[in-house]
Amino acid sequence: MAKKKIRRPIRKSFTLGKRGRIFLGVLAGLFVLALASMFTGTQLENQNSFCASCHTEGEQTFYTQSLAQTPVDLASYHELKGASKCIDCHTGAGIPGRFFGLMAGASDLVSYFSGHYPQPAVQDTPLSDQNCLKCHGDIAQKQDMSNHFHVFLAKWQSTDPKAAGCADCHNGHNLKGDANIKYLNQQDTTAICQRCHTANGQE
Repeated sequence: MAKKKIRRPIRKSFTLGKRGRIFLGVLAGLFVLALASMFTGTQLENQNSFCASCHTEGEQTFYTQSLAQTPVDLASYHELKGASKCIDCHTGAGIPGRFFGLMAGASDLVSYFSGHYPQPAVQDTPLSDQNCLKCHGDIAQKQDMSNHFHVFLAKWQSTDPKAAGCADCHNGHNLKGDANIKYLNQQDTTAICQRCHTANGQE
């Protein structure tokens, strides 16, 4: 006796309607646009002249200083040593640092093309210690008197919200810095030393 064949319901294949195809096309276009923008942004942000074209003053001056054949400040000294791009110092560490740098750049770009970009477009975001420590992370390892200001800086910062940071002493664009002491400004740095000693009860 022949077995009765079981008829299974025929499943209809899923097809996108016209609106669905348009929606997916728009999403794909936006994705490609985002990737292209990020790629273009990463290429442009590697050019100091591009940064200086919008951040006119004092960044244009700083950019010109960086081109000097003999270092005139800490930034141009870094240029000589290979940290030659604005973003080498003006972004945080790793992928998150680059991401937030790109986001800030994207925001500036929108402001620029919408006609709401201030001029001069001064770069006023403070340089965080993490921007410096991504290259100079071992600065506190030498624990002797000649390096005590770096060793105790974290302690001062933990107890005083107005404590100094790296860039307070190591100002990248200060032309008054002394090349013999790593482009520190003796007068400014001495005042910061005094603030630290006072905060820690060692006047």
